[in-house]
Amino acid sequence: MKRTRFGSRDRLSRDAAELQRLATGLSESGGKLEDAYWETQLAETVDGLLKNGAEDDINTALDRLFELNPRAHDELADMVESRAESTRLEAQGQPYDVLLFSAPLLAWSRFSIPSGTMPKSTLQTLGVQLGAHVFGADAAVALADFLFSPDQLPRSFCDTWQLTRQLGEAALAGRNLTVDTAGMPETNRFLSDVRYVVGAIAIPAGTAPFRWNEKDGSRESALREWVKQGSPNLEPLLTGCAWQPLLPDAYHAAARNADRQSRPYSLKASVAFLQTMLGLMPADIRAVVGPCYDRRMEEYRVSLGPKTGDAVYHGIVWPLLGAEDESTDAAGEIEAVLRESGVQEVLFLDHHFPMEFCDDCGAPMFPNADGELVHAEMPEQPQIGSQVLH
Repeated sequence: MKRTRFGSRDRLSRDAAELQRLATGLSESGGKLEDAYWETQLAETVDGLLKNGAEDDINTALDRLFELNPRAHDELADMVESRAESTRLEAQGQPYDVLLFSAPLLAWSRFSIPSGTMPKSTLQTLGVQLGAHVFGADAAVALADFLFSPDQLPRSFCDTWQLTRQLGEAALAGRNLTVDTAGMPETNRFLSDVRYVVGAIAIPAGTAPFRWNEKDGSRESALREWVKQGSPNLEPLLTGCAWQPLLPDAYHAAARNADRQSRPYSLKASVAFLQTMLGLMPADIRAVVGPCYDRRMEEYRVSLGPKTGDAVYHGIVWPLLGAEDESTDAAGEIEAVLRESGVQEVLFLDHHFPMEFCDDCGAPMFPNADGELVHAEMPEQPQIGSQVLH
């Protein structure tokens, strides 16, 4: 997945140097025929490294190109993502294209947001709904039997490649995949977070992977039907949560969309949380927004608290993603979401805050109205709301 990188000065291995050479060639190509040549060479090299678990060589090449040649970096990142999330397998002498996908779910709760193994009956029904409304007519669908938090997803391109093949073979065999949960990390606890239903499709080579690739399909109708038909089966997985399904898509594209959509969702959830827990109405909340820097601007931190005094009850991190930087109008988007949520007082601070965290618990520090970074603290005896989250 494309991400901000600060390159290392380590000596390039032969494989990393070859990746850099091929990606640079592709970035400088002058036409489709030359593109095809470079893409074939680069795909074969990336496939070999993924198969051999050479994650370090891939990341070293990406780091170096991020510094030296951003266009070549993007070409390589696109190729690595593509080869990690797709492959070609054969069944009964016929070639099948396999694509790893995820169906993200935005959720918030004043309790812990669930993750873990899903019942077989739920998997079967979700597979039917995905096949009917999201994927092409010829797609065989296999799901992993685990509702993933971000901390539990594959940690590397090589791990993603392995999962793609495992789920692709399961799809061709007409079964779902049992996930080995031994050593599965515990998920971090946040007020608002993303959960992922992960699976793969196997389609006869050359056929449409998604419903919206077909003449009478569209992304809008696919999402509408997925929400309508899938929600009754997703609801038992997210007890005690408010939640919103996003459009299932190719694995890395779905993750990027979830990252973008989770930022406004977290702001809205936080305003609703303060209203639920404290009876603090949105019109009585003051938001303080400050930019935080490391070697460049990395994120905005948003504090929520009462209009009177300088207390910070809750904080939200709004990270900059992809090519976003301080010239991007993220501040305008933050203000629009807050006002849409009913918050009328929004204070933007013209500071260069450091990326500061609490020494004791590791939580981010948030700006107060006086321009100081402080720990977000709920009042000692909050009035626990009784409303059910939907």
